[in-house]
Amino acid sequence: MAHDPAERPLVVVWETGEGEGGPREGELDAAQARDLVRQVAAFGRPAPLFVVSGADPFRRDDLPALIDYGAGLGVRTALSPTGAPALGGDQLRAVRDAGAVGLVLGLDGATPELHDAVRDLPGAYRRTLDTWDTARALGVKVRIDTAVTRRNLRGLPDIVRLAHRRGAALWSACFPVPTLPERGVRALTAGEVEDVLHFVYDAGLAVPVKTTGAHHFRRVALQRRILADRGEDHAAILRLGPLYRELRDRVPRARTRPPLDADADTGRGFVHVSPTGTVHPGGCLPLDAGNVRRAPLTSLYRTSPLFTGLRAAGMLGGRCGACEFRRVCGGSRSRAYGVTGDPYAEEPWCAYQPGSFPYRREVARALAARYARPRPAKPPFAARRAAEEPPL
Repeated sequence: MAHDPAERPLVVVWETGEGEGGPREGELDAAQARDLVRQVAAFGRPAPLFVVSGADPFRRDDLPALIDYGAGLGVRTALSPTGAPALGGDQLRAVRDAGAVGLVLGLDGATPELHDAVRDLPGAYRRTLDTWDTARALGVKVRIDTAVTRRNLRGLPDIVRLAHRRGAALWSACFPVPTLPERGVRALTAGEVEDVLHFVYDAGLAVPVKTTGAHHFRRVALQRRILADRGEDHAAILRLGPLYRELRDRVPRARTRPPLDADADTGRGFVHVSPTGTVHPGGCLPLDAGNVRRAPLTSLYRTSPLFTGLRAAGMLGGRCGACEFRRVCGGSRSRAYGVTGDPYAEEPWCAYQPGSFPYRREVARALAARYARPRPAKPPFAARRAAEEPPL
């Protein structure tokens, strides 16, 4: 049975605070963090992937015990430090032994010059690769996240090569939400984003891929599969630009078909919990659905007006509301809100014009196969199993 985003998210991210050794005043303490894990488990099995994030979640003394507690409840936990901490073998061994399923590391350039410049953090590249080496030696799976900006656009194939060579479990191309000017760096155009998304699809020939903040990647993947089945030239049919061709020509190839992971959509598979327990549909969508200290996470996700509204395709405006791919895509609600102040506005970084894809019948059949499945009125959670485990 397919994953039902109205009932259960794929991913719950908890952002920890910056306190050394434990939470600061007002943040979830050890007992409240365990209660949050219980709330994640309450969604049923398979439970959402629980990601502990923050600049350095390893600062929390209770982290290994929390991971172990979650494992006992059937909750898989991954770690995603958003900074560039120098993680030693003892730290990684402790979370591995507790049951952590993986580690997410940010890599925005394949050279120290580029990565450190993009991050504005001297030495970050070396610390990241040292941590990656330590994790590999301990058998810990590593996912690589890359923030796609104008500064590193043409270096993306080099990052894919590095991820392929070092055996990354997954590479995620992360598209930022432009709520503030990027220090004078001009934002990507919708056409450039389209070219990059098709490059990401091709990069799946070298390493498993996904996107973050680019929900229209689902539309791209569906278009590419239809065109491949028909033997069509996707670059010509979709009128992709020179940036795509430049990036594509440098993709290493090791597979015959790209393995892809779905991008958890804002409100339709993703939950962000702040250090103080406030629940948001996304880390870059600062709208408040409630707090896990006062209401169960299951209730907030399933019934709050914020989450139910964001899951309703009929609420979408502009091109997103008119698009035949809206059920599979829906656009980034975080980016729509960041650019326009309206979370239901059209996706600003999507170049697709609704109705322009020539194989409408094939699209309709693919969407019908995905969504028009008969379901019992109230199936038990044991029967509502995702086709695959959620991505690392």
